Amino acid sequence: MTHRLDPVPPERLRARQQAAAAPLGSGAMILPAAPVQYRSHDTERPYRADSELFWLTGLTAPGVVAVLRAEAGEPHLTLFVPPRDPKEELWSGPRPDPEAVGEQVGADQLHPTTAMSEVLPKILDESDSVYIRLGGNESLESLVVEALRRSRGRGQRRGTGPRRVVDPGEILDELRLRKDPYEVERIRQAAAITLRGFRALEAELAPGVPEWRLQAVLESVFRGEGGDGPAYPSIVASGSNACVLHYAANDRVAGPGDLVLVDAGAAVGLYAADVTRTYPVSRRFTPEQGAVYEVVDQARHAAVEAIRPGTSIEEVHVAAVTRITEGLVELGLLEGEVEGLVEQEAHKPFFPHQTSHWLGLDVHDVGAYGRAGVSRVLEPGMVLTVEPGLYFGAGAMDAAAEKAGRYAGLGVRLEDDVLVTPDGWENLTGALPTAGWVQPG
Repeated sequence: MTHRLDPVPPERLRARQQAAAAPLGSGAMILPAAPVQYRSHDTERPYRADSELFWLTGLTAPGVVAVLRAEAGEPHLTLFVPPRDPKEELWSGPRPDPEAVGEQVGADQLHPTTAMSEVLPKILDESDSVYIRLGGNESLESLVVEALRRSRGRGQRRGTGPRRVVDPGEILDELRLRKDPYEVERIRQAAAITLRGFRALEAELAPGVPEWRLQAVLESVFRGEGGDGPAYPSIVASGSNACVLHYAANDRVAGPGDLVLVDAGAAVGLYAADVTRTYPVSRRFTPEQGAVYEVVDQARHAAVEAIRPGTSIEEVHVAAVTRITEGLVELGLLEGEVEGLVEQEAHKPFFPHQTSHWLGLDVHDVGAYGRAGVSRVLEPGMVLTVEPGLYFGAGAMDAAAEKAGRYAGLGVRLEDDVLVTPDGWENLTGALPTAGWVQPG
């Protein structure tokens, strides 16, 4: 059984804080914990920590607020922690001791959250900008608004106080995009659990199996093997449901001859895996299913092979699109020269999404895919998905008319998680075969 990894090492947290503080100048970055969410009335949803706060501090408890500044070239972290409350802890469990939290994170200053309205304004009055994500914490944001008002009223003469608000992602997104060894190991563990879940699901495939049963088998492994559970709502889409890209009902019974598209991933220590495989429920492809599947698998392979430092993420997409387009010509669904068809984006009715997204603390992780119209160049430490697909839903039927009739309702997607290494790539999920375990029809 896989066990959760140790907490983020203090030296790793300090390095992250150093990197985040360096571009702050005289600004202050405020990162509050994610709010507690409710399913209904007083029934709470399972708590999920804020990704930015966790990355910077390693903290996962609600109610915490971290404030990062740079002082004399060094990071200075002020932490506000909820005080212990025996009555509340009776219902929700022991809260961490504030002193222990401060020591764990290496906080330079520690205050109870009850003191925030007194302490935070003083910090903000000494800052020329505030990095905070708006729209999540009204009481905290009101303190920022008041600081802006004070600065506007007296800053012209005194030259103090904040005059602008900036999203923390301007700094943190770039830092989070490149994973350190600790993060890679967590993603690797999430991938390993995910693959074990998929193998358990494969053993259950049979005509008449409900989508929800396959979901239950999959997710029981995600949790039972020591993971946090699913990193996102699992997709188990049989038949034409596979043509719905974010299908999540999982309430259909798979029939004989159906394909079942499974898009799911476990999380470990908040880090996500994201895998897709498409299976013939009867363990044999029909000729049409097998032909479509082969094209998608070749596109997946071509995209993975394109990954290396210095390659742009757009080039990875083009590698997949080129093979998809070639395949559509071979299947008789498109006509013309492949190069021209790629330029025209003729594939889009059949393959409407991008090939890749970043992967990390969030399943669609942060980081720009390009700037000023120029595609991002891959660097070691980046983790991205490769997930080409072909879908013969309404869009494909409109584009290809009767040519696509024999493929109607088919949906195939294959997805792996790939780490960019100094020499090329490592497929973190490649141990789960995309071919060979089923026979063609």
